[in-house]
Amino acid sequence: MVTGTGVVAGVAYAPVNRVQPRPQLPSGGTIAESEQDPAVNAFADAVVAVQNVLLDKAEHVTGHAREVLNATAQLVADRGLTRAVKKLIKHGDSAEWAVVQATDNLVAQFDRLGGLYAERTTDLRDIRDRLVAELRGEPEPGVPRPKSPVVLFAEDLAPADTAGLDPELTVGLVTEAGGKTSHTAIIARQLGIPCIVGTGVALREIKNDTTVLVDGAAGTVVANPDPEQAMAAVAESNAYFNRVREWRGPGRTSDDYAVQLLANVGDGNAAGKAAAGESEGIGLFRTELAFLSAPEEPSVAEQAEIYRSVLEPYAGRGGRTHVVIRTLDAGSDKPLAFANFDAEANPALGVRGLRLAADNPGLLIHQLDAIAEARKGIDVDVWVMAPMVATVGEARSFAAKCRDRGLWPGVMVEVPAVALKAEQVLAEVEFFSIGTNDLTQYAMASDRLSSKLVDLNDPWQPAVLSLIQMAGHAGIKRHKPVGVCGEAAADPLLACVLAGLGITSLSMAATALPAVGVQLGDVTIEQCRQAAEAAVQAPDAVAAKARATALLKK
Repeated sequence: MVTGTGVVAGVAYAPVNRVQPRPQLPSGGTIAESEQDPAVNAFADAVVAVQNVLLDKAEHVTGHAREVLNATAQLVADRGLTRAVKKLIKHGDSAEWAVVQATDNLVAQFDRLGGLYAERTTDLRDIRDRLVAELRGEPEPGVPRPKSPVVLFAEDLAPADTAGLDPELTVGLVTEAGGKTSHTAIIARQLGIPCIVGTGVALREIKNDTTVLVDGAAGTVVANPDPEQAMAAVAESNAYFNRVREWRGPGRTSDDYAVQLLANVGDGNAAGKAAAGESEGIGLFRTELAFLSAPEEPSVAEQAEIYRSVLEPYAGRGGRTHVVIRTLDAGSDKPLAFANFDAEANPALGVRGLRLAADNPGLLIHQLDAIAEARKGIDVDVWVMAPMVATVGEARSFAAKCRDRGLWPGVMVEVPAVALKAEQVLAEVEFFSIGTNDLTQYAMASDRLSSKLVDLNDPWQPAVLSLIQMAGHAGIKRHKPVGVCGEAAADPLLACVLAGLGITSLSMAATALPAVGVQLGDVTIEQCRQAAEAAVQAPDAVAAKARATALLKK
């Protein structure tokens, strides 16, 4: 047995198909002066070709997968990378060798910076291999398409690889690296593939073609299991997922306590699919996609058109239906081509989210104007929230700008300072939305992308749950909604604990909604409250989950 961090529940039983190492890269290579200009042109053509492949992949997926592929496509044409490659070619290096040196230098820089920058090293290596393959005229590297169901093993997967997986053929996914909030985990969750990350090199002990049993909830991989027991485990899992497939909203506990179940989306296409399912609205519309792929700031009219495409699928539903739009969450690992960002020693704690408006107030003003324009004539409640708020004053200022435009203002609880001052901050706005990914890494001082810190970087940590409890109790006291839009909302057992902490809505990938709905429907709100209190009082994340599970499974 090999253990890792289970990030997508489900049981898979199939042979291993291990992703083979990338092709051998050049370790040198020079060209004559007469060959330099053709080499520069060949590199430019390769950039366009690789970009087009990634953009085409993005057109065939939705949600986070599409967002990641678009961002990776832009990274291919990064001006710094392009300048470095051309400079090396002009010094006599071949185009392939120049690409390898330039990208490896960037990888080393990002590794030194750590944090969110370190996440992009997988993307950079993938871009390097794709450019080299294009220059050689070879097929694009990546995961081969299996002919029968397999469990895919890999050291790590680039976003372009994960986004292209077919869940009918790749029935399980296990990687040596990665954490709960890595791109691999998030995209696997969107695709509904049982997934385990962070196993370390122990995974290499299981050879290719070995039949394995993968339990995505427990985080275990068993080699050569007893076939009858394995099939029984698969049958039990399938029975559970049949319940999940048959579930129809809205979100309710068994004693009819309402917990709104909302969708996280990144574009109008994803909103349309979420609206066709069981979501009761949108709890997080990430607006970054409209900015990250743009060479210059989109106009108010251009932004309004994008926002309208997300609002329209939910128009006319009435009741409590609403769409929560998050203002620009850029900076750090998501720089904008049209904004000037200085290099930051600690980007996760730097100028990101609402803080961008300090030096570039037009970004926020134009975005709020576009949201106000987009909602005209559409019968849907539009809520707007700011990311990376840290003080009462920031919340007050943002709320005033929203109210000037007839928008319903809220803020994200990502910085622990907001949870600690929850009542005062909530007095300035109309709702909270808790981003558990960032709240956890800031509360535990643990980089959420570090596979070595997965134990600390766990939303089951009692300290994190205590901060959520503060926000939830502030909402109860002030009669205002408090939601969760981080990845923790998609964990069915943790979703029950969150409800017990006073959370009124849970927002997640649309594919995760039914599993959460089934689990909520199996328990009472009193069970949720008891489980929440037991988890908060636990000494660590493992004990918190165990104590809550025991109470919720009675």
